[in-house]
Amino acid sequence: MDEIRIDQQTAHRLVAEGAKLIDVRTVEENAGGALPGAINVPVQVIGEEIDKFAKTEETIVLYCRSGARSDMAARILRSLGYKKSYNMGGIHEW
Repeated sequence: MDEIRIDQQTAHRLVAEGAKLIDVRTVEENAGGALPGAINVPVQVIGEEIDKFAKTEETIVLYCRSGARSDMAARILRSLGYKKSYNMGGIHEW
């Protein structure tokens, strides 16, 4: 899979197979409700913080409110060598 954007079914499968699920919304947004098992790493710090939560070879599924920030985060991570980073879109798409 080279596409950054994945659909709901693929996101569920990847997470079930052990992918890291990362919420790139703000801490405040995350506190208002997040997906079970998700790690909150806001997009503003993802480049500096990701190595605390995932290795470059791991699969990462990202989400935000609408899909825009998770798309940005996936592109940032891929530029840092996290080639299996995917944008699931918005939280409502889970």
